[in-house]
Formats: sequence, C-alpha cells, structure tokens
Amino acid sequence: MSDLLDLVIESHGGLDRWNRLTEITAHVAVGGMLWERKGHGGILADTHVTLDPHRQRLGYRPFGAPGRRSVFEALRTTIEDDAGVVLAERDDPRAAFAGHRPETPWDELHVAYFSGYAMWNYLTSPFLFTRPGFGVEEIEPWSEDRQAWRRLRVEYPDDIATHSRVQEFYFDGSGLLRRHDYAADVLGGAPAAHLTDEHRTVDGIAFPTRRRVFRRGPDGQVVPGSALVAIDVLDISVR
Repeated sequence: MSDLLDLVIESHGGLDRWNRLTEITAHVAVGGMLWERKGHGGILADTHVTLDPHRQRLGYRPFGAPGRRSVFEALRTTIEDDAGVVLAERDDPRAAFAGHRPETPWDELHVAYFSGYAMWNYLTSPFLFTRPGFGVEEIEPWSEDRQAWRRLRVEYPDDIATHSRVQEFYFDGSGLLRRHDYAADVLGGAPAAHLTDEHRTVDGIAFPTRRRVFRRGPDGQVVPGSALVAIDVLDISVR
C-alpha cells in the first residue's frame, strides 16, 4: 500500500479491525434533488440499511413503504415483502441503465440498484481499496479552505458495482475522508463532488455521518446549489 493509503486505513480504524467485521447496520435519512428528479422523492427518507462489508450485498428496510425491503447484489436486485416474497426483480440490473441521462426517470428497481451499490461503496471505503484488483496511486494535493488535502486516485476492478471505474478521494491531515469525486455512469457520466464530514467512531471504525453530493465544475470546484444527494447517518453499528 502507498504511505497515504496506510495512513488512511489506520485513521479509519485499521485493517485488522475491519477484517473482523461481519455486518454493518445503520439508520439513515437519504434525500436530495436526485430522487425527485427520478420520480421517487422521499423513497429513502427514513430507513435502515444492512450490509455485508466483504461482499456486495445490501438491503434497505423499509423501501418506499412499510412492509417492503430492497436487496442489492451486483448481478441481481430485488424488492421483497418482509416475509421474503419477491415483488419485483431484475437480473443484470446495470444493463437497465443503458442510454440513461440525468433526467431519465427510474423505476423502483433502478433506485434499489443505484442506492444499494452507492451506499455499500460509501460504507466500505477506504478499506475496500485494499482488496485484490484495485489500483491506488497518490496524485497531486488539493487546496481547500487553506488546507492541503492529499488525494488518492482509485481504479476499481470490473467485478465491483460502483459509480465509475476511476474515482478520486480527498483526505485531511489526519487521514479522514473529506471529499470523493466521480462521474456516475448510470447518470450519464455527470461529474459530482461528494463532501463528507461529522465522522463518528463506532467500535473502532470511523464513518462520515454527513454526506452531501453536488455538481462538480470543469475546474474541479463544487458548483453551489442544492445537494443532488444528502445522506445523514442517524445511527450506525457494526458486528
């Protein structure tokens, strides 16, 4: 690992502690302009997420209405009732985004896939970068509010469902994640800057609990305006 990645992993709790985890659960409030634009405002406004930190599987409960839940996996997404009866399903869910633009409406399975892979990536980074197949390099620092944030450019392997194959992560002097840049393929490649703060340490692992996603301009600066996505982690636990 690079010296920056070493610092980042230790600052977020260390790989030994992470590797002992078997499950992460969180109470989250997810909002922002994106969901209204896609025709699903409020669908994740007050919900709970459960995920496997070591393989891509995540569920929201409730999902859209009481008595329903979503189950995301990279190659299959379902919506089920609380008894596990499948109400809707889609194999190869990423293919359903072909040709999508930021304004393209979504059905509920689109929401389940996007919100599933996104939250799984958010809650498993930066430990995710230590897995086989990832390419990680430190690039030039970024100046933000008179601070120099060190940056990692991360190349993802093809078997991980994520926003885009190459993403950039910004870390403050203590090694905590402060910003995450990407251009989500399923949204037509629109550039985004994802700001993170209010870190909380839970059983040794540090998580940002406030996330805001904004448009990113050609100069790399955040474009002022309302957040495209807003995530507040109200409570989180690991085991």
